[in-house]
Amino acid sequence: MRIAVDAMGGDHAPRETVRGAVAAAKDLDGLSRVILVGDEKAINMELARCGGSCDKIDIHHASEVVEMDESPALAIRRKKDSSIGRAVDLVKKGEADAVVSAGNTGAVVVAATLKLRTLEGIERPAIAAIMPTKDRPFVLVDAGANMDCSPKLISQFAIMGSVYSRVIMGQENPIVGLLSIGGEDIKGNEITKESFGLLSELDLNFRGNIEGHDLFEGETDVVVCDGFVGNVVLKTSESIAHAIGHWLKQEFTRNLVRKLGAGLLSGALRTMKHRLDPEMYGGAPLLGVKGVCIITHGASSYRAIFHAIRVAAESVHHHLNQVIVSETGKMGRLQ
Repeated sequence: MRIAVDAMGGDHAPRETVRGAVAAAKDLDGLSRVILVGDEKAINMELARCGGSCDKIDIHHASEVVEMDESPALAIRRKKDSSIGRAVDLVKKGEADAVVSAGNTGAVVVAATLKLRTLEGIERPAIAAIMPTKDRPFVLVDAGANMDCSPKLISQFAIMGSVYSRVIMGQENPIVGLLSIGGEDIKGNEITKESFGLLSELDLNFRGNIEGHDLFEGETDVVVCDGFVGNVVLKTSESIAHAIGHWLKQEFTRNLVRKLGAGLLSGALRTMKHRLDPEMYGGAPLLGVKGVCIITHGASSYRAIFHAIRVAAESVHHHLNQVIVSETGKMGRLQ
């Protein structure tokens, strides 16, 4: 199994991407190659910091980098030798089985969509974000790839998210919910109301509409919506998590008594931090393209890269795309 890693993507690249790739190459069974794509000189310097090269690590030189603030479409079109573009090219040419990037999300989506194309029966790819709850994580799809969606697209997102939840996350019969402003089927805009009807006809474990306050109850495995709403949910959730972390630190360090109390609670706080840590979930898969593509946060550490490579390898091993095509094919009304 061969995983291409955009070594130059992310706020801490190439140091953290190379470090995470080396850890994955050494510790993950089933990996035959990890291909680091980017500036060869910079990658070799980071490999030296990691204690030298690993026999499972290859380098594929790319002279350009897509910056985080660049226009995705323009960057992919103009920067033919970008690390993102070349990493996706390796999958297209069959030289890698999956690609991992912490770079410009839009550029990864554009490159994967244009170069790899979509799976049979899928009109557009969608970003699936893994979100923690009090019981078990859920899949939020679409989390930002498609701003305007038809009911047909939302239904395809539901199928892909359900397959991912079952195949990769181990939920035997994933519960699917449609994000709306009320639980009744008459609530929402015209798109959500039409989507409700179509989802009700599909062979999915569809529970109906769910509201924002239902998201983190742990009763839904797949939450579907358009990419505009999904990205707002994702970014708002990240902001709240950061705010709560700041408030806890502020209050626990306010005086000596509270510091002592924080010390007694340190084990519980570490456990909570671990449960809320997005890096453990392995990034966000771009579902629906011909090839496994995992997008990680721009601020990813080496642990996030490690787990992204792990999830990419699991997706290849479990034939995720073949299952998506099969499940979509069964839903004849979506063809």
